[in-house]
Amino acid sequence: MLRLKQKYLKEAVPKMMETFGYKNSMAVPKIEKVVLNTGFGKLVAGKSTDEQKKIYQGIIEDLAQVGGQKPSLRRAKKSVAGFKVRQGQPLGAKITLRGKRMYDFLERLIHIGLPRSRDFKGIEQTSFDKNGNLTMGIKEQITFPEILPEKAKTIFGFEVTVATTAKSKKECVELLKLMGFPIKA
Repeated sequence: MLRLKQKYLKEAVPKMMETFGYKNSMAVPKIEKVVLNTGFGKLVAGKSTDEQKKIYQGIIEDLAQVGGQKPSLRRAKKSVAGFKVRQGQPLGAKITLRGKRMYDFLERLIHIGLPRSRDFKGIEQTSFDKNGNLTMGIKEQITFPEILPEKAKTIFGFEVTVATTAKSKKECVELLKLMGFPIKA
């Protein structure tokens, strides 16, 4: 079994039951899913179809290596002349991770990705929403060891959303702290 899941079951659940007074271990919040999301609208705007395809194929390959599964392409719903966007044009990519892949990604994020990112001093309290979810941005995909900087065609940032079953911001912050996330006090 995974180390992060073990940590959740052995350390976080008892501590959360004690802190928040849950009567049942099933009532303790848990991480439901992790969503990786990137947009490449600005990178492909004003370029030819072949150039666009090369750019977003490179981004999709890198995102697939970071997330451990193939991203789904997100397309424009309607044309917007001001943004040089046509209906059906690829604008972003998204991966939803659950189960083993989710825990694998979170371990790499906590122990390798975040410490290697430039000027990282901890996750801000403002990154949490009132519904108990964490959303943070990763400035460069090359902070992950799977991506070799010299082979990366384009440097891009992406957003990581950790969705939990927590009912409040306080519960979510406490849960993720117990699981080892570097959160500022």
